[in-house]
Amino acid sequence: MGKAGKGGKRPSIWAGVPRWARVCTVFGAVLMLLSGAVLVGAEALMARYEGAVGKADLFGDQAAGAKERKSDIKGPLNILLVGIDPRNPETPPLADSIMVLHVPATMDRAYLFSMPRDLIVEIPRFSKADFNGGTDKLNAAMSYGSRVPGKNPDAARGFELLAMTVQDATGIKRFDAGAIINFTGFQKIVDAMGGVDMYIEREVRSEHREPDGKHRKGNPNGEGYIGPQAVYKKGNQHLKGWQALDYVRQRYPKNGVPDGDYGRQRHQQQFVKAMVGQAFSADVVTNPLKLDRVLRAAGQSLIFNGRGHSVVDFGLALKNIRPETIQMVKLPGGGVTENGKYRGEAFKPEVDDFFAALHNEQLDAFLLEHPDFQNKTK
Repeated sequence: MGKAGKGGKRPSIWAGVPRWARVCTVFGAVLMLLSGAVLVGAEALMARYEGAVGKADLFGDQAAGAKERKSDIKGPLNILLVGIDPRNPETPPLADSIMVLHVPATMDRAYLFSMPRDLIVEIPRFSKADFNGGTDKLNAAMSYGSRVPGKNPDAARGFELLAMTVQDATGIKRFDAGAIINFTGFQKIVDAMGGVDMYIEREVRSEHREPDGKHRKGNPNGEGYIGPQAVYKKGNQHLKGWQALDYVRQRYPKNGVPDGDYGRQRHQQQFVKAMVGQAFSADVVTNPLKLDRVLRAAGQSLIFNGRGHSVVDFGLALKNIRPETIQMVKLPGGGVTENGKYRGEAFKPEVDDFFAALHNEQLDAFLLEHPDFQNKTK
């Protein structure tokens, strides 16, 4: 609770930045988890948000009989964030975006990096889904793990196998929290905020949308789409929800993204940071109606598991992190071909040094020596 002011009166709930804003530091990556001062009346709003967020056993802890930990959250932390684009309940989910948020022991900054969805990895055996393991693209792990005989696929179970696969690929021993983010839901969040301001690094033409937001028609003569394309001009732009979501989906050189999926990863990270900045803006934090719409949209777009800690607990623990203290990281890699056919992606050897620096809490020194690992975020 906030301290009383002179005469025993407490400050207004909307003065300054309210405590809910602490659930915004894993949220734009999870809107990045809410931050600000502890103010009177915030408890009801926090409870509303906490109740709206979906919950699931993303790491298999309940099945293993693990008890909820009630100790304070301390760094270093590794949080796995997975974006999915759900199509229908019968279709196994694919991990469309895979990000890791690393928070050092000081808990005052964070590093966000993306794992290529086409990264060739060893997916471990997973008896819960009768999967024997094997070599495949990283995003397939969620699909394999989600299989439930006689029932619709279970995204939470798929997340568990994906987490195991990412741990093996990075050397991270354990994730401290995880979230499944419905990318379609992000459109509602952006619209609830009144749009998002982003810097578009080069002109991009949409593969999927027309200028008015309608879906482009399929090409009757083959693959792809036909008709007019939405265009995102270079420079500072204010995007509606559908525009922001469409922009970060583009990954083809023919549409203005010459580095393919690596460019899309960069655009997604830029989008995350832009959303965080927008969530912290005075236009949102001082407007109770807009704030409530944003929080409800956020809750509908997110399934969170803090391994015994709530999303609010993590928001409080990460209260010192701000958009400007989040370093976006790019992990260099390239395509792998076999007999002239594309198989997937592989990291360059120096990425192993990045993961070693992460484990040893030496990322600042590593990034100073390897500035090419720092993603542009303007």
